Amino acid sequence: MHELPTDLRAALTENATALAAWQDITPLARNEFICWVTDAKQATTRERRIRRTCEELEEGQRRPCCWPGCKHRERTGKP
Repeated sequence: MHELPTDLRAALTENATALAAWQDITPLARNEFICWVTDAKQATTRERRIRRTCEELEEGQRRPCCWPGCKHRERTGKP
């Protein structure tokens, strides 16, 4: 499992709806969002992904849109 980065944590705590959705999803789903955000190579991409994470959580999505999944996880679902 990936650790929650401080910038993503800050964005979630500023958005009560996104935070409630975050707390409602599974640890594996949280891991997918974290990996998606931290996989960004440029700061602007990372900022956009953090913003989109909050928006997608507000909309009820439980996984990042258009993300093939955490590349650190084996096909069995184990890290």
